[in-house]
Amino acid sequence: AEHQHARYNPLRDDWVLVSAHRVKRPWQGQLEKPPAEDVPRWDPSNPLCPGATRANGEVNPQYEGTFVFPNDFPALQPDAPEPDDSDHPLFRAAPARGVCKVMCFHPWSDLTLPLMSLPEIRAVIDAWAELATELGASYPWVQIFENKGAMMGCSNPHPHCQVWASSFLPNEARLEDRTQRQHLSQHSVPMLLEYAEQEARRKERLVVENADWLVVVPYWATWPYQTLLLPRRHVCRLQDLSDSERDNLASIMQRLLIKYDNLFEVSFPYSMGWHGAPTGPYLEEDCRHWQLHAHYYPPLLRSATVRKFMVGYEMLAQAQRDLTPEQAAERLRSLPEVHYKKKAE
Repeated sequence: AEHQHARYNPLRDDWVLVSAHRVKRPWQGQLEKPPAEDVPRWDPSNPLCPGATRANGEVNPQYEGTFVFPNDFPALQPDAPEPDDSDHPLFRAAPARGVCKVMCFHPWSDLTLPLMSLPEIRAVIDAWAELATELGASYPWVQIFENKGAMMGCSNPHPHCQVWASSFLPNEARLEDRTQRQHLSQHSVPMLLEYAEQEARRKERLVVENADWLVVVPYWATWPYQTLLLPRRHVCRLQDLSDSERDNLASIMQRLLIKYDNLFEVSFPYSMGWHGAPTGPYLEEDCRHWQLHAHYYPPLLRSATVRKFMVGYEMLAQAQRDLTPEQAAERLRSLPEVHYKKKAE
């Protein structure tokens, strides 16, 4: 806790420098604006609201639950042409095709996941699983991710996520595929299944847990309050979860996200996403080395206005963090599970 040291991340096969004493240094750098608290519940100019007109002229239905539609500005398209052949090995290109969708969690713009009810969160999980199944029937990788808050690049305050399906395995997927495959080969147990069992027993990095899931600040965490959401049983893909596991997933997500918001009493920004076994042609292959998991990467470090920047040493050498994962986990674990906005109710 007092002396700098490096920690190994077996999932990414890299290292993070832990320098806990640096969190005490004075801060005269960038201060962020806290997120707006006066988001209107419905705004006809907001393209994600029910009944609103989007950029392509389409009008959203008067949806009352989740709502999925094709991204109007997709990063991947299914019919992109083949790139030209390269004339040198240092200038290689490869085909990249896919589809991009947007999923609204709820018709109200002033809600976020921690403020939604458990049945509403369960409906989001079911919609995730349906999309993973639908797109995964043909695409090797389906990336479900949520950018929450303007600090994380979210351009719209409405509660929503994105789902990108690609004809290729992205870098993080290829890396996790390799490391998990190697671990199973060497130790005869899936890496993250063994890791979850170890963290459940040690408890020093545990944030919340229930019968089917646990959330930890991983031993190798890079971001200050980064967490890893893990199932207790061996499960490869989101769509493989049972009804009870989906119910308990809704519960543990709500508990974690309430703690996040309570940390600095602000709608906590983060990027999160699901990683599971590849799909498409990989559905017929042995993917036992994979274990389903979700990453949460929040940037805030000291307060609602002071964030962690990944610059300088982090970009040019390796990741570095300013407090230990154990300190972060203890702080999150000690927070109440009643949302600060509901304390007066």
